[in-house]
Amino acid sequence: MVAVTEIGSTVPRRELGRLLRQTREQAGIGLEAAAADLEWSRAKMYRIEAGQTPVRALDVDQMCRLYQAAPELTEVLVSLAKESKSKGWYHAYGEVIPRWFQLYVGLESAASRIRTYEHALVPGLLQTPEYATHIARMAPGSTEEDAARVVGFRAKRQRLLVRNRPKALELDAVISELVLHRRVPGMSEQIDRLIAASDAPNINLRVLPLNSRLTQADVAGSFVILDFPSKGARSAEPTTVYAEKLAGALYLDRMEEVMAYANVWKLLTAEALNVEESRKLMREIKEISHG
Repeated sequence: MVAVTEIGSTVPRRELGRLLRQTREQAGIGLEAAAADLEWSRAKMYRIEAGQTPVRALDVDQMCRLYQAAPELTEVLVSLAKESKSKGWYHAYGEVIPRWFQLYVGLESAASRIRTYEHALVPGLLQTPEYATHIARMAPGSTEEDAARVVGFRAKRQRLLVRNRPKALELDAVISELVLHRRVPGMSEQIDRLIAASDAPNINLRVLPLNSRLTQADVAGSFVILDFPSKGARSAEPTTVYAEKLAGALYLDRMEEVMAYANVWKLLTAEALNVEESRKLMREIKEISHG
């Protein structure tokens, strides 16, 4: 029998704790001072900020009032508290940068390595501005201003690949050959960007050819596996899977769920071309389809 505390994903709980700690520190309030004002023990405050225990939305609202958090941030944090008790964590689309995606961005910036498979689009961390603009314009009701904001936000995320401190993110990407044949404005330049990126020491980019075998990857669809820096012999955060769909996203961090996607990743890497073969194929597709 599975204990109740083991049912929910810990992803939103961990991110909630991280954001609450940042908000408290930005307010210039120490941990013990906050605990005293809230009439809680220091141990309770520590567990909440470490993401080790669920926290009520009412308590989060009380903390936000003490920290004088902006109404928009309070709304996000209260929502995280509510969602941390759900079995899986689904989120519907909302603003230009949906709140559920803000959680992903926080995890992405904390990750040390990302493994991603894309069967339809170029991974966001490797998109050119022109390609990203075209994708952003496809969102229902998107304006040119909205698209520009999305592209600017994506450019900031891409700095993770070239940062010095902490160490630049390691990106292992497998993309379907189909992605390279798509008729997208600026696709020739986008392929050049992929070829150039594959030369970076922290980027491993491989192509899954059209003649590859049918595997579980075709059922799984696109996904991202995020690995986090280790503290001693243990990782500070458990490996997490992120899968984005048309109407929302799912975060998974239970061992059996992560293992299922890790096994799919093994299948993908076994079927994909190596780095040099992938570069050669990308150059050929550029000349034939986008020359």
